Amino acid sequence: MQPEPIAIIAKQFPKVVIPLVDAAQHSIRVLAFDWRFYPTQPGNPVSLFNMAIARAAVRGVQIRALVNNDAIVQALKKQGSDAKRLHSTKMLHSKLLIFDDTKVVIGSHNLTQHAFLMNEEASVLCEMAAADNEFSRYFDNLFGV
Repeated sequence: MQPEPIAIIAKQFPKVVIPLVDAAQHSIRVLAFDWRFYPTQPGNPVSLFNMAIARAAVRGVQIRALVNNDAIVQALKKQGSDAKRLHSTKMLHSKLLIFDDTKVVIGSHNLTQHAFLMNEEASVLCEMAAADNEFSRYFDNLFGV
């Protein structure tokens, strides 16, 4: 039996998601409409999230990200992530994180300071069986795996 979904409201996002990044053992997949880096603000919650992603890559977790911006692709590649820009007639508007094929965070949070600190955002953390994870198939299809 799967645990109940967990609501992630507004500023709770980094408090819930950064520990998931730190606990990931083999893979993190990210679909992000907007993802920012704040190199002059190391204490910014988005910077803390980005540092957790970089730590995961260093410890051998496979990080794959699909984003809308070439600059973000380059920044993620410098950190050891396999990142691509979606080349499609459709816009990538999803905000989805998949941890080890079983934990899924989906909702309205972009990976930005406004989403983490200022906006009214809502996301949800769900646990799924790896074999039945439709979100993993969706990601892999978009990523081209």
